[in-house]
Amino acid sequence: MNETTKTLYFVMAAVVMATAAVVVDPSKSTPDIFDDVGELFFAEFTDPQAPKSIEVIDYDEATATATPLKVEFTDNKWVIPSHYSYPADAEERLATTAAALIELRKDRVVSDLAQDHAEYSVADPLDDQATSLAGRGKRVKILDGDSNVLADFIVGNEVEGKRGYRYMRVPGQKRTYEVKTEADVSARFQDWIETDLLKVSPFDLRRIQINSYTINERLGRIENRQQTTLTQKDSKWQLGGREPNSDTMSALTTALDNLRIVDVQPKPEGLSADLKAREGIQPTMENFRSLQGKGFFPNPYTGQILSNEGEIVVDSKNGLRYTLRFGEVARGGAEPGSDEGESDSEGEGERRYLMVSVDFSEGRAESYEGDAEQGGELADELRARFADWYYVISGADFAKLRPSRADLR
Repeated sequence: MNETTKTLYFVMAAVVMATAAVVVDPSKSTPDIFDDVGELFFAEFTDPQAPKSIEVIDYDEATATATPLKVEFTDNKWVIPSHYSYPADAEERLATTAAALIELRKDRVVSDLAQDHAEYSVADPLDDQATSLAGRGKRVKILDGDSNVLADFIVGNEVEGKRGYRYMRVPGQKRTYEVKTEADVSARFQDWIETDLLKVSPFDLRRIQINSYTINERLGRIENRQQTTLTQKDSKWQLGGREPNSDTMSALTTALDNLRIVDVQPKPEGLSADLKAREGIQPTMENFRSLQGKGFFPNPYTGQILSNEGEIVVDSKNGLRYTLRFGEVARGGAEPGSDEGESDSEGEGERRYLMVSVDFSEGRAESYEGDAEQGGELADELRARFADWYYVISGADFAKLRPSRADLR
């Protein structure tokens, strides 16, 4: 074997050994698809108190529309700009969400292909170029007080067989991850607001009067009148000297305690001011048009407001008297994440406009042996709140709040 041949063999052996070293050394051969596993999603997001706004965009495949919800801290209060700046109860919920996102890690890469986004439901709901309506996820963006983005992601399906895991992707990137997360980012309006609308407990109720009637708008008259009065004493309800149906009664008092607001509409400023002033509604065209459009009919002579679908009057032990008036069907579709369209998800009718008013009587508080001072303060708070808004309630709650006399027997 000549020197040239020996040299050639040595070179070939060196190449083989170098190649083998690359193959067996993991630090030299990690595929790109694993290069960020275990890393934090948002490494620069470290302060759970930093978020001052959150935007959530959900997608409804049935209507092919993206539904946005935005909550932000402005003028020293949390509001929901996407719903007429209705007051939000967001501080604790957003802080909890932020804390969960700070710890969010890229647990496992499941795909590096854009064509797989629909399979995991992480397609961007805001992508106008996408041809498919299926497989779009929920996009969440969290910003600080200077509008700097702290987190921006698309969350998709739950991972089958792995509780607490979901698919997730960062907008603008192809890679889809499997992540373990406890972040509860809702796109439902009712999940971001004060849930105790009336601030009354079933144990504090003393009297409920159900004024059931309908208004024939064509003929301008009230029809199908029926009045039912229920009273509570010593934790027992009475209807004409006998106990009402316990299931129906429980459904009614629970609905009052946990009244669900699924949407809101603002009242005109003039109408709100009239209701806060407690001097009666001024007979202006704007006021009448606004009320009648929602199914409420003011009498310009007596000041009484009638409702398209009747009303209930509720007394609490602290002297408050609530009047809940049920108006027209509220159009506008379902809340994101629910099964309801114009009809309620429980199949019990359509969503309705609700108008709430409250007054206070010290004598009423005394007769019910309640706290008159507390009642007066709460009445002022609630009067200011109720004056600004028409509420929308679910068809299920409407049915529970308006039981017939037969249902109560």
